[in-house]
Amino acid sequence: MLVDLSRSVGGYLASVFVLNIDFWVIVGFVGQALFTARFIVQWLASEKAEKSVIPLAFWFFSIGGALLLLIYALYRRDPVFIVGQGLGIFIYARNLVLIAREKRSRSEGEKG
Repeated sequence: MLVDLSRSVGGYLASVFVLNIDFWVIVGFVGQALFTARFIVQWLASEKAEKSVIPLAFWFFSIGGALLLLIYALYRRDPVFIVGQGLGIFIYARNLVLIAREKRSRSEGEKG
């Protein structure tokens, strides 16, 4: 019984992670890697500052990861990922606009 179970699990894992690998799966994995990198960047920046910090790179990794995952989702025709990543891109871009606006406001305040 355990041998049959291990063969079934092994066959499943091989079909998902080996036989199923193609260009689009690689695009999805690269997008997911960018998404993971943003958390690492945020964590390291927060540790360095000894408080919660969201650096600018976090938002760029977010947009890069979301764009690649959206492309992957469009190819796979996955409505859950399409909606989720599409909305995420808007939110991440909006955060970059707010950051740019705040920097511009600060620099104008220093000049005036």
